Amino acid sequence: MKPTLLILAAGMGSRYGGLKQMDELGPNGESIIDYSVFDAIRAGFGKVVFVIRPSFADAFKERFESRLKGKIETEYVFQELENIPAEFSIPEGREKPWGTGHAMLMAKEVINEPFAIINADDFYGHEAYKSAVDFINNNPKENEYAMIGYALKNTLSEHGTVSRGVCETDSKGYLQEVTERTKIGWEDGKVFFYEGDSKTELTGNEPVSMNFWIFKPAFFSELEKGFNRFLAEKGQEMKSEYYFNVRADELIKAGEASTKVIDTDAKWFGVTYQEDKPIVQESLNKLIEKGEYPAKLW
Repeated sequence: MKPTLLILAAGMGSRYGGLKQMDELGPNGESIIDYSVFDAIRAGFGKVVFVIRPSFADAFKERFESRLKGKIETEYVFQELENIPAEFSIPEGREKPWGTGHAMLMAKEVINEPFAIINADDFYGHEAYKSAVDFINNNPKENEYAMIGYALKNTLSEHGTVSRGVCETDSKGYLQEVTERTKIGWEDGKVFFYEGDSKTELTGNEPVSMNFWIFKPAFFSELEKGFNRFLAEKGQEMKSEYYFNVRADELIKAGEASTKVIDTDAKWFGVTYQEDKPIVQESLNKLIEKGEYPAKLW
């Protein structure tokens, strides 16, 4: 059974100023999603599931259905604030859905095979998808997950500091802890973590999480248990969010699961602000010039 790629594409792009999931960045109008699905197909994925919002569903389907028809099976699921168990209520005035863990749960009914999950607006590189398929083919345990670990230096911006989850692993490469560092950046060709008035030099080779994870279908039931507990504890907060990686971390710490960190030398890039767009376009053009992608994907 071929694995599935789950793409989180329900974000509204408030900082970007539009639906960046569909923004044309490649030389023939390709979005980052196009490159992600292209890489997934050639790595051996058999299905792609998009988590989207009903408000832009028609435009999204029109954009991708014709391109992907006959190339890979596609499914669409919707993340809506109202999609919670009946015993819980939504606080009056809340508009934002419940985070990546909630988004992932929307796909529970359509994914029955091992799967990888990614962000719609992040470019991960073809190596990551091949590594994901290799892991799935060689690790059948339901409670063994994986995460693609990018070298910190390959995820930084030339235009300011970024926030990254820096991973600590054991001697066998299994994840022990993810530490959120909110200000990391370049200074005189070196990488520093800034905290208050102090700064700490890093090697730049530290593995960081960019939200490319690999799970087995059994994770959905664990995710659901955690979501119910989250709603009971924080469901009346206006901006609380439930994250799938936090739930995975809970299971790791409880000794109920393990996560292999798969190191990659690939360069990650993404679009958060409009200013990122020309950088992403230049990066894609360089990869095309190197022959890693055709100028016209579909």
